Parts: sequence; C-alpha cells; structure tokens
Amino acid sequence: MFVSKPDFFTSSLDKNSERQRFYHRNRVNSGSENEDSTNSDWETWVATHAPRFLLYARQLARCEADAHDLVQEAVVESWGRQPDGTPPPLALVFATIRRRAIDLARSENRRNDRELRVAEDANYVWFDSGVEDRERDLLLQKAMGSILDIYREVVILKVWGELTFAEIAEALEIPANTAASRYRYGLEELRKLTKENFP
Repeated sequence: MFVSKPDFFTSSLDKNSERQRFYHRNRVNSGSENEDSTNSDWETWVATHAPRFLLYARQLARCEADAHDLVQEAVVESWGRQPDGTPPPLALVFATIRRRAIDLARSENRRNDRELRVAEDANYVWFDSGVEDRERDLLLQKAMGSILDIYREVVILKVWGELTFAEIAEALEIPANTAASRYRYGLEELRKLTKENFP
C-alpha cells in the first residue's frame, strides 16, 4: 500500500514518472503501524512547512496556481533527493522553489504580457488571519509589496520561512553577510512605510 499524501500535494502527483519514482521509493512495506507513523510524519512536515513554502513561492510566481505548482514540484523533487526518505532540509526546498520559478518564467515568456496584467490586478492574500486582523494585514501586504524584491525575498525567508542567514545564503546563492544586510535594509524600509500605522 502506498503512503497517502495530503490533498495539498496529491492533485497532480501522477503526472510524470519522476513523481511515480517518488511514490515507489516511499512505499510502506511493514505493518499498518509503520504506515500510520510514516503518514503522520509526512502530514506533520507538510502542515508545518507548506505555508512557508507557499508564501515564498507566491512572490516568485506570476499567479496563485503557479505558486502551488512550484511548491508541489519542489517538495517532490527535494524529497526525492533524500536517499533515506527523510524530510529534506528547508534550504534545499526553498532553493528548488527558486530554481523552478526561474525555469517557469523562462518557459512562459511568450505569455508575459497577459501574465503581467493578471499579476497587477491580482489581490494575493499573503497572510492567513482572522477577520479582525484584515486591515493590519492589508497594510503589511502593501508595505511588503513596496520594498525592493531583493529585500522582500530575504525578509520572507527569515521571518516566515524561519531560515538562518546561512540557509538564506544557500537558497539565494548569495553571501550570508549580503543576506543579513538585505534583511536589515528590508526591515528599515518596512518601518518607514508602517510607522504611522504601527508606532
């Protein structure tokens, strides 16, 4: 019996042979107790990290559907690289999301104009929150959208991705000192943009 995966990743796992190899590598051969344990490990890992991956992918993708695809492909690829089937390092998944986003952007250049119009009109929700926090979240989202991409990328990886500067450096292929300075500059810009609303 195969290890079942949460709905977040199951919608298109059957689409290519790489994903099929991933399934076969993670086949459970022992009793139902091991299967339950493996399912629980997978589901816990996904529940913990999928929102972080998706938040990061949203800033790199042209639309919400592409962000979901990037996360799914990156997790499957990163997990498939683990010879013992253990969860992949977070920095590896973030780096894979970034590489897949670059590949996707290159392959979709012929649709660039249409995608840019959609992205400008889209109202992405970056933060999961209750109704009472909606106004604050919109202000933060607007501020995040106003800072430079290189700062926003590092702030998201540090704050929501919970990566160290060394892991951010690995994911973005930049020096750790550069990651730290971009984070510092990004926070300074956010403070300037939000000081009236968050004294």
